[in-house]
Amino acid sequence: MQPSKRFFLSFFILFALAMLPFLYDSRTWLILFSQIFIFAVFAMSYDLLLGYTGVVSFGHAMFFGIGAYTFALFMKKADESTMSTVLLAALVTIALSMILSFIIGMLTLRLKNHYFAMLTLAVAGLLMVAAEKWRSLTMGNDGFTFMVPALLRDRWSFYFVSLLFMVISYFCLRRFTESPLGKVLAAIRENETRAESLGYRVLYYRVIANVVAGMFAGLSGMLYAASLRFVNTSVFSTEITLDALLMTIIGGVGTLIGAIIGSGLIELAKHGLMGLAKVHWVFERWIIFFGMVYILAVMFFPKGIVGTIRQWRNKKANIDTTNREKAV
Repeated sequence: MQPSKRFFLSFFILFALAMLPFLYDSRTWLILFSQIFIFAVFAMSYDLLLGYTGVVSFGHAMFFGIGAYTFALFMKKADESTMSTVLLAALVTIALSMILSFIIGMLTLRLKNHYFAMLTLAVAGLLMVAAEKWRSLTMGNDGFTFMVPALLRDRWSFYFVSLLFMVISYFCLRRFTESPLGKVLAAIRENETRAESLGYRVLYYRVIANVVAGMFAGLSGMLYAASLRFVNTSVFSTEITLDALLMTIIGGVGTLIGAIIGSGLIELAKHGLMGLAKVHWVFERWIIFFGMVYILAVMFFPKGIVGTIRQWRNKKANIDTTNREKAV
């Protein structure tokens, strides 16, 4: 797709999303789309690891959970829930996420990918156990509620905050992946040995990617907690990470925009199937139908929606080029 067409398509989609609350003022749909925007950022942070660095993580939810609990505890302990408290919680979330991701990256990214995946899973599980046992602070699996500023309490304003958060995150991550550093990460993913032979310190580049991914995952967890005004240990669960993995694979690995599309499809499919389960017994086991949706998506879009469409477009362009050469 030409840059001008891509720009106008992106502008039209953003305009449609911005107009949605004015055209269809439904509390349910505002909440649902806010969740899509939040999980889109989380999925994009995961895509930065999987798609652009070639690193698989089974515990990416640890950063999501850190952001959620940091925000919730700040709001709970604050005398008054104000936007200054939110900003302070965001700064602490960024700091904690970056420190943890740096430590884990330095310890494990020099090893093979499966060691990194297993350790991230272990750390996420450790944090979940710690949150469960430290009941005086976290209330364990029961969780706790908290107040948020008026800006985040109103569903209209929260919708636009989530949309803005997704757009800013997308452009920041896109700029990162298109930078010289991002190009090196792509080279490491394609051929680590060759990149190392050219003098690039593979470990440091992967750690940088892990730190950036952890930071955005933490911020998405923070906004997720704000949307619910409730937090418990489920924010550290493996299910959160698997959702990000499914969103990335269905949308298209290594595309960023695919993570957004994947998050939309996953959340809409969950919402629709859970709604059907309430009206008909056939859909009571909705998770089975959800699995069928995933299988069909992988069958018809083996490289994800965005990746497969790009492949089709490249094939068409090659056929057109071949036909023109034959005509000449």
